[in-house]
This record gives sequence, structure tokens and C-alpha cells, in this order.
Amino acid sequence: MLRNQIDKIRLLFCKDRESYLCFYRILGFYPRNIHLYEQALLHKSTSLRSEKGRPLNNERLEFLGDAILDAIVGDIVYKHFEGKREGFLTNTRSKIVQRETLNKLAVQIGLDKLIKYSTRSASHNSYMYGNAFEAFIGAIYLDQGYERCKLFLEEKIIHPYIDLDKLSRKEVNFKSKLIEWSQKNKMEVSFELIEQFFDKESNPVFQTEVRIEGIPAGTGTGYSKKESQQNAAQMALKKIKTPEFMASIEEAKIQAITVVTEAEEKTKEEIAEIPEQEPEVITVTESITQKELTEEHELSETI
Repeated sequence: MLRNQIDKIRLLFCKDRESYLCFYRILGFYPRNIHLYEQALLHKSTSLRSEKGRPLNNERLEFLGDAILDAIVGDIVYKHFEGKREGFLTNTRSKIVQRETLNKLAVQIGLDKLIKYSTRSASHNSYMYGNAFEAFIGAIYLDQGYERCKLFLEEKIIHPYIDLDKLSRKEVNFKSKLIEWSQKNKMEVSFELIEQFFDKESNPVFQTEVRIEGIPAGTGTGYSKKESQQNAAQMALKKIKTPEFMASIEEAKIQAITVVTEAEEKTKEEIAEIPEQEPEVITVTESITQKELTEEHELSETI
């Protein structure tokens, strides 16, 4: 409480009051070192450098924030789910700290509007928001310490935006879910990388197609093969809920069975048309050498 009062007094004499107030609305407290928070929102595409020529961006803060976020979320999940096993806790934590969730949280608290980046990077913002969120956590940790950082996550992030019990039951591994469905329904599922290209910033982009019984069920794009497969599987899971798509799969299976049956019948007919042949009798003539004849003659004389 006293610290906040001191920060408010300091704010009266601050030149950049608007920035402090902006961060206060997000944090619930006034920053001590506002430059940490500003740097947390600097994407590497801005190409800014310090007076010493070092790059000015949020990558180092992102690295720190990633570790702090894992620790704090692990702490929160551990205490919330008393008695749950390690695998369950790890899975639940991963659902919170995964890129998709962090991207969404960054937008919900308004960080997306504060990030500074080159317009060329707009196509790559599937990483940008989540990375900035992690960097922001790193800035809070350096500026205020672990406990204040944990309090921020609990009061400003978890309680307003995340239902831990609901999230723990949510299925987020779309690929695993699709494979599980295919095994249960005895259907063949395959993932094929159909295209790989580079975006405007020379970042590799992957496009994957998922097929069910040979029929295209969805395509997904991502900045990793895993991400593209997950997106393709997510689309396929929606497809299998439509009667039209399932009807096309059943039709394909029937056609496949028909083709196999016709091939088997044709093979049987071809075998039946082959004329029977008399078995070849091979006469083995025993060859007796002159030496053996001589030995036999000598033996008969002896007898």
C-alpha cells in the first residue's frame, strides 16, 4: 500500500505520465522501471539498437518470462488441484502456457495494441502476441519480484480469464483426438506435408493435409510442422461431425471393398483358366563307374 502511494507521488513529477497510466490499467500498480515494460513490447522486427549497438527487443525478456510463467502457473495449478498426479498437472499447465492461450490473453488485456513491430511482421503475429506476453511477465518479475508477479497472474489473468477446472477437461491436442477417433472407428488417417514456403520475413511456413480413408478432410498452416498438423486435425474434427462428409467416407470404403473383391475374383478366374499339366516324371539312372564294376566282380569271385 505504501509503495503504491510513493509511486503515485512519483507519477506527479513524471514526464511520461500517459505511459505510466496505460501500464497501470493493465498491471493494477505503477511500474518502477517503465523501460522494462516498453522493451517487453518491442518486437525484433523494429530493428532498434542501443547506443552501444546492441539490439533492442523483447527476446531476452521473453526467455526470462517463459521460465517465470512456467514456475508460477505450476505453483497455481499444484495448489488448485490437490491430490492430482504429475501428468495431469503438467498437462493442465501446458494448456495455460501454450502459444494459443497466451496470444488470446495478450489481446484480452490489451497488449496487442501496445506492441511495436514492423508492418512486414503482421503476417507472423501468431507468435508475436504470446511472445510479448511472456516478455511482459519477465518485465514484471524484474521490476517487482516473484510474489508481485504471481499476484498479477492470479488476480489479473487467471481469475478473470481462465476457468482452471474447465480448462483441465478441455481437449487441445487435436491430432491425438483425431487419431483416437480413427482407431475407435477403424478408419485410416494420414498427415501429409503438401507445401513448404517462406513468408515475407523469410520464416518457414508449413501446410499439411489430413486424409481420412484417402479423402481430404482438412488443411492446416503453421510456422512448424506440428502447428500445421494440429490446425489440419482441428479442421478434420469439425468435418467428421457433418453427415455429408461421413457419407462420402462410407462410399469410399464401399468402393475400396468392391475393387478388392473384383480383383480377387479376377485372380481366381485367371488361376482357373490355367490348363492342368501332367506331372513330369524324372527317371534317375544310376551311373556305375568301371572301378565299382571291378570291385563287384572281385567280391563275387571271393565268395
